[in-house]
Order: sequence, then structure tokens, then C-alpha cells
Amino acid sequence: MSDNMKNDDKNTEKIETQTPAADNQVNNAPAPGLDDEQRIKVLSPGMLVAKRFIRNKLAIVGLCCIIGMALFSIIGPFISPYGQGQQFTKVDMMEQMYASVTNNTEFRYIEYPNASFDSADRGKFISAIRASESIFEVDKKDASGSEIKMPYRVETIGTDFYQVYKGITVAKINTVGNVTEYPGMTFSAEIQKAYDTAVSERSKVFFVGDDEYAITSVKKDTFVFVFKPVSLVTKLLVDTYSESSVITYDFYLQAETALNSGAATFNADGVNYAIETDGGTATIYSNEGGVKTPYANLSTYLVQNFSPSDYISVQFKEAVKEAIVAKQDSFVFAEAGQDITYSIERENEIWKIKKKYPTTVLDIYSYPTKAHWLGTDSNGMDNMTRLMFGGRVSLIIGFIVVAIELVIGVVLGGISGYFGRLVDQLIMRIVDVFNCIPFMPILIIIGAVMDQLRVESQVRLFYLMIILGVLGWPGVARMVRGQILTLREQEFMIAAEATGLSVYRRIFKHLIPNVIPLLIVYATMNLGSTILTEATLSFLGFGVKYPFASWGRAINEVSNSYVMVKYLHIWIPPGICILITVLGFNFIGDGLRDAFDPKMKR
Repeated sequence: MSDNMKNDDKNTEKIETQTPAADNQVNNAPAPGLDDEQRIKVLSPGMLVAKRFIRNKLAIVGLCCIIGMALFSIIGPFISPYGQGQQFTKVDMMEQMYASVTNNTEFRYIEYPNASFDSADRGKFISAIRASESIFEVDKKDASGSEIKMPYRVETIGTDFYQVYKGITVAKINTVGNVTEYPGMTFSAEIQKAYDTAVSERSKVFFVGDDEYAITSVKKDTFVFVFKPVSLVTKLLVDTYSESSVITYDFYLQAETALNSGAATFNADGVNYAIETDGGTATIYSNEGGVKTPYANLSTYLVQNFSPSDYISVQFKEAVKEAIVAKQDSFVFAEAGQDITYSIERENEIWKIKKKYPTTVLDIYSYPTKAHWLGTDSNGMDNMTRLMFGGRVSLIIGFIVVAIELVIGVVLGGISGYFGRLVDQLIMRIVDVFNCIPFMPILIIIGAVMDQLRVESQVRLFYLMIILGVLGWPGVARMVRGQILTLREQEFMIAAEATGLSVYRRIFKHLIPNVIPLLIVYATMNLGSTILTEATLSFLGFGVKYPFASWGRAINEVSNSYVMVKYLHIWIPPGICILITVLGFNFIGDGLRDAFDPKMKR
């Protein structure tokens, strides 16, 4: 017998001779040499996993990150004083195009009532005044379709001011002297006598009383015309002090005639007016009832309103003209008791008048303040509130998508791994088909289709989760199948089959629970990648849509390089949220993988 066995016998004898009191002391005393490692060995498997997980510092950091982001996303919206889609506004001084001013150098044509002076007539007029001719002709056709040479007469009233008369056909005279009167016209004996005199004197113009007549010939026919006013030609413009004032042909004629002749007064349409000149502008006053009231201005400056609904008063036009003559960049004009600043920008011979006025606009891209800790986005919404709601959406999408993947993958993988053979071949071919689908292009195409169909945001979110889950289950199925192929040959499965358990209980009560540790690791690792996928889709514009928020959609606010560089508070916070969440899930996944590993060094 060895020395060790002898010592054991001696120890046994000593223990048997001890008193009951000594027995109690021995039983109550802690076992000598039972260190922490030995205590862990006697813990339950769940406690062992928890112990190993807690010892992993990175796993604890990841768990803290996820808890923090969950509290931020779930509790944050209830604490935030703002709503998910609440927009904020501010009052800002906006500059808008109000009017344009040109120094008129082109002729303007004021046509006589019910008369027409078309572009062909105007072209002949320009040629006539350049050639210093008082009469010009235009080829026309009369009411019967006969070709005629219609005469026009130009009367020079002043500098760049003309009155044009058009010949109205009175009669046609053939070679044998037969006279054909035109409808509404009379070729009287007095006109006949004056006509004969003009023909004998070879004159093309003759007068009968105050009326002037012209003679033209076309082939063998002779036409007699009487001149009637057709248009005034001028470079001046008339601006009235009242929006309801109507400028008539007679007012144009008498006002500019008085201006060119230096007269101080004139009469138009039965009303007496006074005219005063100041530089390049003439002010016209009405003298009705002995009261001198500003009525209109004459100048070469054309002031046109940018919006048809805006009425530009003559006082404003005068202020604009004075500012332009003084070469000012801006001027102040009182409107409705308020001084409004207008800016002037010149482009060649056009002056653009822009109006500055307070306007309520969306408070977009504002920098962080006490009211908005992370500023506002491109829609004028609070960035922090949108991040909270966005985190809720991103996390919900991640968990639901992973849940769908696990349900489909576990069921099909468990059936494939347990039954094998034909069932296994069929399910694995389905897995191969899904693995061959181009994941991201399909998601982008489906997103574009939903955009085209204008699917509601809430329904779109639901579809997005289902599509991501349905396309992501093959990885789970392969993993579960591989584990079950190994476990189904173990002794405990043979015993389960021998006891007569159903196939359902063998798969889902004995095999699947043994795969759960791997499923937990897979789920935590895949949560991060799912959130990244959703963020990518939202960034590309095919994911979560307004009014719902997500972290990817928040980054999508960066539409150009200017926003990226100047407004860092728009895209950096959601990027940090995504980074922390994905890292947290990855750290937890690594920690669980190490905790579930039975070969881990204890």
C-alpha cells in the first residue's frame, strides 16, 4: 500500500472519532482552497455566460452604448418639447425683384382709337423719317381684294415726336373717268373739282377744307385717299399719379405738343392742364376747380413693375429716377407709413429695383442655440428631436428585420438540417437563389417603384422591414442547418427519438435550443449591419420618407458640398449615433460569442 493511501486511512479514522460538535464545526466551516475559479465551476450555464460577458470590458462598453442610445431614442421623444414634424420659422429681411427701369431710346407708338399701325407700317415710317420724307406708301389690299398703294403722311411736331396720318380710301377712278365710291365714303363734286386740279398740276396731294387728300395709281386705276390720324410716335412715357387715370390719345398729343412748344398750359379732353419741366421730367397738373393737382409725368424713363398685381405710384417712379440720375446704389421710400429700402443694380441699360421687406421664412440650417441644441435641418425642424425619433425608427427597423430573418431562417434551416436529403437539397437551392439576388440594386429598384406609386410613408416603412427581412434570412438558415447536422447525431437526440418524441419537439425543443447561443450572437452582429443598410437606403433617398425621421435620412440632408462643409451640425450627430449604435451591437456580439464559447480560457 502506498504512502498516500496510508495517509488517507489515517485521516478517515480521525474524522470518524470526532464528536458531533466537531462535525458541526467542520460542516459550517468554508471549504479550504475554494477559489473564485472553483466557485464559477459550480454555477449554472446561464450564470457562467453572464460572468464571462461581464468580464469582457468591450462588451460592457457596447452594452452601455446600446442602453444609452435606446434611452435617447425611446424616452427622448417624450421629453423633447417639440414634435417630430414641427417646423420653426423666423422673420428675415428678404430682397425680391420689385421693378425694372430702362432709359427709353426707342420709339413708342400710341395708336388712334380704332386705328391700326402695324409693324410693316412702322418699318416704312422709320425709313421715311431717316430720309426726311413726309409721305410714304405701303402696299396693301383693300376690302375688295384690289392691290393699292396706301399713303401715309408724317407730321413732325417736335424732337422725336411725330403724328402719322393714314390714307383712307375714298374712291377708285378708272381710265375712262368712272368713279367708284368706297362704302361709307362720298366723292362729292367739290372733291372732284379739287382732284381734277391736282391731276392737271401733277400733284399727289390736295385739300378740301381742313381735310387733306392723296392720289396714288396702281396699274390703270387711280385711288383717292383722305388722311386720318393713325398713331403718335414718341420716346416719352407718361406716368399717372392715380392708378385709375386713363391717358387718352388727345392727352398724349396735347401734352407733348405743349412740352415741345414751351407752352405752360394745354387743354385735352375738355380739361385744362398746366405743365412744368424739371430737368428731363415734365410734371403735368390738372386745374379742375382752380385746384392744382399733380396728374402725370412725362419722361424717357420706363418703370415697369415685376409683379402685375403691384401698382407702382408715380411718386415711387420719381424717387427711382432721382436715385438713378444721382447714381445711387439704394434709396429709401416711404410706403404705408413705413420706410422701405430699395437697392438698385444696373445691367447695361437696365436698372433692377429690389425691395427689402420682412418675411416669415422657415428657420433652416440654423446653428445650435439654447432653443435648438443641434440647430435645425433643411425643413426648419429641430435636429435633436429628429435624431430621437430617427433612432426609434432605425432601432425598430433593426429589431424587426432581424426577428423576421431569425424566424424564417430558423424554421427552414432546422427542417433542412434535420430531414436532410431531398428536403435539404430543395431548401438549400432556395437559399442559393436568394444569395444570387443583387441585394442593394433590388432594394433601390423597389424604392424607386414605391416612389413612382407614391406609397404612403407609414406603409413604405412596413414594406421596407418586410423586404429587408425576407432578403436576409439565407445566412441564418445556413448557420442553423450546419449546427443541426452536427447535433442530430448526438446521443441525446438518439435518446429523444427512442422515447417517441414528435419531430416538432425534437427539432424545436432539443435541437434549436442548442443553436440559440449562435443565434443570439448572429442577431446582435446583424442588428448593426441592418441599421447601416437602412441608413444607406435613406441616404440614397429610397428608405424612410418624410415625415418619418431616421438617422440615414438625417445624413441625406447633406445635398451638396457647401452644406457638408458649412453645416457640420446637420450630418455629424446622426453619423455619430449610427457609429455608436453599430459599434455597440458589434461589441455585444463579440462579447456574447466569447461568453458562449465553451473552450474559452477560464
